[in-house]
Amino acid sequence: MTNANDRVSVEAGGTRPAYGLVSRIRNYFLTGLIVAGPVAVTLWLVWWFVTWVDNWVRPFIPTAYRPETYLPVNVPGFGLIIAFVALTLLGFFTANLVGSKLVSVGDGLLNRMPIVRPIYRTAKQIFQTLFSSSGSSFRHVGLVEFPGPGMWSLVFLTQPPSADISARLPASEYVSAFMPCTPNPTTGFFFYVPRRDVVDLDITVEQAMQLLISAGVIQPGGDLEDHGKLAALAETARTAQAARKAEPVLPTTAK
Repeated sequence: MTNANDRVSVEAGGTRPAYGLVSRIRNYFLTGLIVAGPVAVTLWLVWWFVTWVDNWVRPFIPTAYRPETYLPVNVPGFGLIIAFVALTLLGFFTANLVGSKLVSVGDGLLNRMPIVRPIYRTAKQIFQTLFSSSGSSFRHVGLVEFPGPGMWSLVFLTQPPSADISARLPASEYVSAFMPCTPNPTTGFFFYVPRRDVVDLDITVEQAMQLLISAGVIQPGGDLEDHGKLAALAETARTAQAARKAEPVLPTTAK
């Protein structure tokens, strides 16, 4: 039989270590998740991209030139290497006189096809804008007041409207703005907005993309803060463990 003091000592000596153990396990798990999670996601995305390119390129490679013909296992990344070399050679030949003539002929042929023409022109302009060194891709980030007063949304600024469009807009300086959706920034809204209504932001397009995809969890300039949170979480786990070791265990007595 135990008295009231015994029950108090049991509660003090038995319950608190249980809570301390659960807290340490939780902190260790969260610390490991924060460390391993980004690495696992990055490796998975890289593996997916390499596999996708390999599956797309492999049918164009003769069987006699495939590594798996001579090796017992598949060699990941071989298709990616072939695609890189092929695109580089294509760019090299296109830069020459003969290659540029062939490209001009093919471009003119596609531009004369009624159904293919709008698709080809749109795709060409998108690729030139995104990947050309002289193109005007998203290089500026701003804020516009949307969807209501006091609420602000991120926008990417591109070229100003053409002369035909500017002539039909109210008298003001306008800019082209693309407002992506969260968490999928590949969709969104495009509109012309007066330049005076845009608040410029001193952040990069990459930082803005991280902010959008994470739905505000990753704020611009928060890398050091994230590392600090990780270090603080690990320090909390170490402190809890040290406190648990230093905590005296009250003896229990029974009658």
